[in-house]
Amino acid sequence: MDEQLNHAPCGFLTLSEDGFILEMNQTLLKILNYSHDSLIGQHVNSILTVPARLFSQFYFFPLVKLEQRVEEMYISLEAGNGEEIPVLINALLRKVNERTVLECIIIPMRKRNEFENELLLAKKETEAALKAKHKAITELETTLKKLEIQKQELLELNQQNQKYKIETQKELELARIIQETSLTDPINNDKVQMEVFYNASGELSGDIYGIYQIDQNRYGIILLDVMGHGISSALITMTLHSLFQRLISAGVPVDLVMKELDSHLHKLFDNNEEARHYSTAIYLLIDTERQKIDYANAGHPPALWQDPNGTQYELSSTAPPLGTFEGVVFKTNTFTYKKGGRLLLYTDGVDPLISNYLAPLVRKTVSLPLFQLKQEILQCLNNEKKVDFKSDDETFILVDLK
Repeated sequence: MDEQLNHAPCGFLTLSEDGFILEMNQTLLKILNYSHDSLIGQHVNSILTVPARLFSQFYFFPLVKLEQRVEEMYISLEAGNGEEIPVLINALLRKVNERTVLECIIIPMRKRNEFENELLLAKKETEAALKAKHKAITELETTLKKLEIQKQELLELNQQNQKYKIETQKELELARIIQETSLTDPINNDKVQMEVFYNASGELSGDIYGIYQIDQNRYGIILLDVMGHGISSALITMTLHSLFQRLISAGVPVDLVMKELDSHLHKLFDNNEEARHYSTAIYLLIDTERQKIDYANAGHPPALWQDPNGTQYELSSTAPPLGTFEGVVFKTNTFTYKKGGRLLLYTDGVDPLISNYLAPLVRKTVSLPLFQLKQEILQCLNNEKKVDFKSDDETFILVDLK
């Protein structure tokens, strides 16, 4: 690395395609309070905060591979002393000496608070100058000029922040599309009929579900609700999605699916308790040949099973939410059913207590086709929102077993 780049007024970082640090200039080393040898060869995760690691894994690196560049992305680094450093990063994927590398320009964003503090200090100095008659007029003019300069700097900074806000909004929209694309379609055939509703309260959701046909007679349905409904919750839903998709598609037993998801959450936050998230979950394995359902419920609102004659049963929780306690045993419950029964799974954004309106509505509409029942539930949701303006992610799954 040449001398000018090594001591440039911004950080410079070169990564391999899989995220390992190849080179870093002295400016960035000084910002992070690391020595050169301690970072070279390490994965970039070693200088990222926990949320930034998730963000880089599911957004930054996929975007680089897709577009070969990233422009003006906001992310947080973690210095050697544990300090969180907000930065702006521009990155370009290119070939250097027949090797593909990712070159990154990193600009610290800590100056805004300093500018604001200086502006407030200048304002106080100006007010003091006006009140103090013994202050010379020249000092007052100097202070006013300083205030004007700092004001202009703040205006320019606000313009930059507005640009960053717009770009962030675009990135969130892209993340929302990616999240919704991962959701599976309902299955409809001569054995099962399904309807699904999914509505995020913001750009991103903490709800995630999966519907899979494992073989000719078995179907797996899982519904999870990760704590919160922001960016961090959405990132966690994507890590859980890839895991439960693989497990359920392979026909792994119900209790082992829940155990693997629980272990994944514990490992994800082993080194950072403050960032820990938990998730409620319910998983059902339906066998249409044996006419039985295996299920496990980890702190999730109870699913509702209704026999053809209208008798209802709640599939209640038998374990705490995923990621809360180590060594939890997830018990598989089993029941047999008669054809013509109806199943409802939902998150607490739809009905915190099933007795509120879902159970009576399903019983009242036992003869209605599934798509009409879905419309009835949506109408109830709209009526509830007119009374209670609280916003939460909303997801429910309806299943008729023929």
